[in-house]
Amino acid sequence: MSPRPKRIRKVSNPPIISGFKPYGVQSGGQEVETVFLLYEEYEALRLCDYEMHNHHQASIIMDVSRPTLTRIYAKARYKVAEAFVKGLQIIIEGGKVYFDSEWFSCSSCRCFFNNPEKQEDIKNCPLCKSTDIINCEKIPEDSTVVWQKCDDTCLCTNCGFEKPHQHGIPCRNEICPDCKIALVRKGTPHGKNN
Repeated sequence: MSPRPKRIRKVSNPPIISGFKPYGVQSGGQEVETVFLLYEEYEALRLCDYEMHNHHQASIIMDVSRPTLTRIYAKARYKVAEAFVKGLQIIIEGGKVYFDSEWFSCSSCRCFFNNPEKQEDIKNCPLCKSTDIINCEKIPEDSTVVWQKCDDTCLCTNCGFEKPHQHGIPCRNEICPDCKIALVRKGTPHGKNN
C-alpha cells in the first residue's frame, strides 16, 4: 500500500540565507557533515519560535493540519539541536512547498501567474514572453484597470481551427493539424479577428 500523497506546504518567504556553518570546529581537513533543513521545517521554526504563533495559528498560515505542523516543527527542532551539539553545518533547501508570492498579469495574453522564485524579478510573461506585465499586488483598489478573463481556446489564425487550451502549455507550442502553423490564444491581439 502506497503512502498518502504529501500536501504542498505554503511558505511565506524563502529564507534570506541558505544555511549556517559551525564556527571554531576543527575538521582536520575533512569535510564537515551537513544537516538539511527543509523549507517547511524552516517555516515552522520561523512561525512558532520567531513570530511566536501557536501551532494552530502556524498550521493555518502554512495551510496544513495542526498535527502535521507539530511533526514538521519537531523534526526541525531536532535537526537544529543535532547541528548545534555535533557541530554540523545546516543547509536550508528542498521540501514540497510553494511560496506565497506576488501575482502578475500579462497585458498581451491576459494570463495570471505568480513568482515562486522571489529572489528573481519577473521580466516577461511565461506563456507569451511579452514584457508588458502588471504586478497585481501594486494596483490601487480604486484603479480603472479592468481585468479580462483569458479565453481558454487556442486558435489557428489561418483556417479558424480551435482547440481547448491546456494549462501550462503555451498555445504557440500547439500546431494546427491542417495548416501546420503555431496556434495563438483566442482573444489576444494575434487572434482578435476570429
